[in-house]
Amino acid sequence: MEAFYGILIPFLGTSLGAACVFFLKKTLSDAVQRALTGFAAGVMVAASVWSLLIPAIAQSAALGRWSFLPAVLGFWVGILFLLALDHIIPHLHAKSGQAEGPKSRLQRTTMMVLAVTLHNIPEGMAVGVVYAGYLSGQAQITAAGALALSLGIAIQNFPEGAIISLPLRAEGMKKSKAFLDGVLSGVVEPIGAVLTILAARHVIPALPYLLSFAAGVMLYVVVEELIPEMSQGTHTNVGTIFFAIGFSLMMVLDVALG
Repeated sequence: MEAFYGILIPFLGTSLGAACVFFLKKTLSDAVQRALTGFAAGVMVAASVWSLLIPAIAQSAALGRWSFLPAVLGFWVGILFLLALDHIIPHLHAKSGQAEGPKSRLQRTTMMVLAVTLHNIPEGMAVGVVYAGYLSGQAQITAAGALALSLGIAIQNFPEGAIISLPLRAEGMKKSKAFLDGVLSGVVEPIGAVLTILAARHVIPALPYLLSFAAGVMLYVVVEELIPEMSQGTHTNVGTIFFAIGFSLMMVLDVALG
């Protein structure tokens, strides 16, 4: 049951964030969006290092000086995996006027939801692989450590939920539909987590590769999307400061609970 509740926590964060559309009348200001995006980026970077890459290297200690190899290979497979999704799935970021991926007749709002869904896929996989390591009993991952990752991702999912539902409302969508689309963008997290757990249980020796794979896809999202978004427009240090806050919070959660 611990794993069941753990994989639902990030989805709850997204849903609560999407509910902001019922309480906030206007879209978030640029400064607030930058702060929230920077915060999310900081959490994801810290989670990639402490919850994913370091455990992956630790589990490969038997390889001696080559213990980094599974982490590097898994990391690059994760990067290339999300790069492929970026080119296959049509999507549109909230502040962008041009869609990415193949040409499509999909509505603007649909492509905005797909953009956030792409963010959530690696987060679900990260939670799934960490819980798979905990459930296997063969990885150096504790229940508290897995919970720390779930909580960290849920915290950064709250602003992500708001960042998708409020722009959808601004595009003319009804509040209930904007909320539902925000929630649906997070459904891929528990689904991805469950599928990853099921796959990892049959390939326990591959856990170091799966952990670093999840780190690769998360860091791809940070560098390719979140950092550019928090740096757009007039120069400000807000995004950078909140990146540091998010990074510090996730580091504390992982070390204190793990």
